[in-house]
Amino acid sequence: MKLSAELSAFSKRLGYSFQTPELLIRAVTHSSIVSPHRDDNQRLEFLGDRVLGLVMAEALLAADPSAPEGLLAPRYNALVRREACADVARQIDLGAVLKLGRSEMKSGGRRKEALLADAMEAVIAAIYQDGGFDAARAAILKLWGARINNVADDARDAKTALQEWAQARGEVPPQYIEVARTGPDHQPVFTIEVRLASGPSEQATAGSKRHAEQAAASALLKKVDQ
Repeated sequence: MKLSAELSAFSKRLGYSFQTPELLIRAVTHSSIVSPHRDDNQRLEFLGDRVLGLVMAEALLAADPSAPEGLLAPRYNALVRREACADVARQIDLGAVLKLGRSEMKSGGRRKEALLADAMEAVIAAIYQDGGFDAARAAILKLWGARINNVADDARDAKTALQEWAQARGEVPPQYIEVARTGPDHQPVFTIEVRLASGPSEQATAGSKRHAEQAAASALLKKVDQ
């Protein structure tokens, strides 16, 4: 089986040439389009998550041989979490080649963070099954690139850091409020306000509640740490 022109171009962006093209086709096939003659990418996603985790654990140990587990764990989480996988997927325009059912296409599935992250993990598994662990490691290290060396010493997400800041001062957890929601149903934009019981607050706007909450928490952390 030969890859389509779109998937061949994607393979070049990915930096890996498949000996078994069917693996890549399965990796980009979402469950919304499955049929008796077509497998989706869920099982590959499960495997790819584990391959990515092992590669990142190895890379972090090599990058900082003296780092204790307390620093390695948040760095690891920052590199393998959904947002990081989705960012890498956008970097290689994975969304453009996803095979989606009609309902997912109408709802903006090619831009959905969860779909992009899952498909990225599935692609990693496809490389692993096609070329082995060394091939998967090389692809991951190339795609994640400077993210590995530049990951913050304290890579906890902003919401966690803000909650710990509040708890350390005897405050109740921060409150997150949806101030506004605009845009079409398939591509909403959220404005979220985060408030501390002691008074300070900040707002942020993003294409998902999660991103807006994180951005608001990050802004508030900067304010209270001044």
